[in-house]
Amino acid sequence: MKKLLTTTFFTVLSISLGMTQVQSNLELLDIFNMEYISDPQISPDGSKVIYVRNFKDVMTDRNLSNLWIVNFDGSNNRPLTTGNHNDFAPKWSHDGTKIVFKSNMADEKMKLYLMWLDTKETMALTNTPQAPGQVSWSHNGRYVAFNMFVPKENKSIIKMPAKPEGAKWNDPPKYIDQMNYRGDGQGYIKGGNMQLFTLPISGGTPKQLTFSDFDHGGPIWSKNDSHLYFSANFHKDEEFEALDSEIYQIGVGTGETKALTDRNGPDGNPVLSPDGSKIAYLGFDDRLQGYQLTQLYVMNADGSNAQLISGDFDRDVEDMAWNSKGDGLYVAYTDKGLGKLASITLSGKVTDIAEGLGGLSLGRPYNAASFSGSSNNKFAYTLGKTDHPSDLAVVDAKGNSKRLTALNDDLFSFKNLGKVEELWWESSYDQRKIQGWVVTPPNFDPSKKYPMILEIHGGPFTSYGFVYSAEIQAYAAAGYVVLYTNPRGSTSYGEEFGNLIHHDYPNHDYDDLMSGVDALLTKGFVDQDNLFVTGGSGGGVLTAWIVGKTDRFKAAVVAKPVINWYSFVLYADGVQFFSKYWFGKKPWEDPENYMRRSPLTYVGNVTTPTMLMTGEEDYRTPIAESEQFYAALKLQNVETAMVRIPGASHGIANKPSNLIAKIASVLAWFEKYKDKD
Repeated sequence: MKKLLTTTFFTVLSISLGMTQVQSNLELLDIFNMEYISDPQISPDGSKVIYVRNFKDVMTDRNLSNLWIVNFDGSNNRPLTTGNHNDFAPKWSHDGTKIVFKSNMADEKMKLYLMWLDTKETMALTNTPQAPGQVSWSHNGRYVAFNMFVPKENKSIIKMPAKPEGAKWNDPPKYIDQMNYRGDGQGYIKGGNMQLFTLPISGGTPKQLTFSDFDHGGPIWSKNDSHLYFSANFHKDEEFEALDSEIYQIGVGTGETKALTDRNGPDGNPVLSPDGSKIAYLGFDDRLQGYQLTQLYVMNADGSNAQLISGDFDRDVEDMAWNSKGDGLYVAYTDKGLGKLASITLSGKVTDIAEGLGGLSLGRPYNAASFSGSSNNKFAYTLGKTDHPSDLAVVDAKGNSKRLTALNDDLFSFKNLGKVEELWWESSYDQRKIQGWVVTPPNFDPSKKYPMILEIHGGPFTSYGFVYSAEIQAYAAAGYVVLYTNPRGSTSYGEEFGNLIHHDYPNHDYDDLMSGVDALLTKGFVDQDNLFVTGGSGGGVLTAWIVGKTDRFKAAVVAKPVINWYSFVLYADGVQFFSKYWFGKKPWEDPENYMRRSPLTYVGNVTTPTMLMTGEEDYRTPIAESEQFYAALKLQNVETAMVRIPGASHGIANKPSNLIAKIASVLAWFEKYKDKD
């Protein structure tokens, strides 16, 4: 599974004549050796867990994954699949005898596979040009349903004349007339839509159920297998109202479609109750706020009697599963940077069961987790803490939990990690309590003075937390104290806190961040003359904002930022979203507000040496944003550089080497300007 680095050091102990690994700090190449688990799927009877084990190949620069299975008590942990490919998205049949999963094991084409768990025999169910999307089992175990992209030619009004025989012309012009014509991680969007299909587990040709000009979300089956439930936005103005989706049902035999919800706002992620009488789903009433709580609803399976369950719960419901009796659910949520699993009654009473859910974001310390539940109220979840990426853990309804894996113990047993401690302070703007975390270098000596990096999360409506981060640990290993924080606008503190930046971002989140730096300086071990700042996406916005407001930092790295809101809202993917929810008006309707909130406006104040860094195929915060700031800094004669990551989208770390390149770039820039001892 894990590749050993060729430069591994051993010390021979002459006394014991044994061999012991030399203790050392993390190095950038160690990222290729870091593993984590994802998508744990517990069996219907709660006796076993299948999970995805993620690893990397240093020779091909690929993220890879296999399926593993383990008993609920942690015994018999073993692989179901092996090899340098991608096996993922396992789904148990309702009787627990089979699974389906997706894999490119055969020929690099992503296919849906069936595995009989008694013999481990495997067969490909699909061989379609497009890969199946989200998959679910019928209750009788004879069929699966899934959504899959069906291409359709984009029509063009441009008619080119026929070229002479043997002539070599350029490709024909690309005619675009849709609002959303490119997507981050997708490139320029091809014509077509996600449609619904069913397929017998004996294989064959998938049967297409839908043929509309709209995308259909992942389906689930009704209890009697006569219908599928799914989420979609069928509204005529769906290009302008991207969040207005509904829950639908479609007859498997008839194709007849019926809307089960009808309100202004997103309704999605339907989950059927054990007896099939109710559907739980997630959504909210759209009030056009920058941050809106994702709430839990329950309705009858025919769409009647829809009720808000989590109305008094001031946290996002991230995922859910019904309890065995169908009189309540289990939900995942994040509270003050800590991932939790809880039960919730149909009257809205919440009781915590487990904490420490997380660990799915290997690069930066974002809160991201996954869990699944059995028919007898047992659960499997990703366990993430500050000293390790996600491992597998299980828990029962009484809160009895157990960690089942420790994938990185072999690596971390001879690597020194930075220590992570929670820190709270009051914002200088309004004395609100702000949470952050301080990471000190390995072998930390509080009597010494260390350079410091302020690392700022993106979003801005996301949160950092009590989880491992390869990027943060790499900075600590290089000798820096690192402060990462959740300023106003971060999630996991309630809707009011999140919307403190509604139509006012960036602004007073700057005060929260500077107050955090001040609070850390009072500890006495940070060199106030060696302060550095970096952040990506929304954190890049704030980093660019900071250097326009203060010169207290020796150097800054602005990663994948927005520099000019006027241009950003017109060429980021999701054009219909940002001006509507983050500003309330289009740029030409309120140009002063757009420019007041744009870091570009304050470039004349910048004296801090500032590096820009963005993926060349980033369509969320396109690289033209970085190019604008780079050009402006050059014109101002401010020391600057631009780093372009080839082939990278907004998630720069789509390849392991890209994550390494990002970290190496940040450290190189800071080392250039750091005062030497």
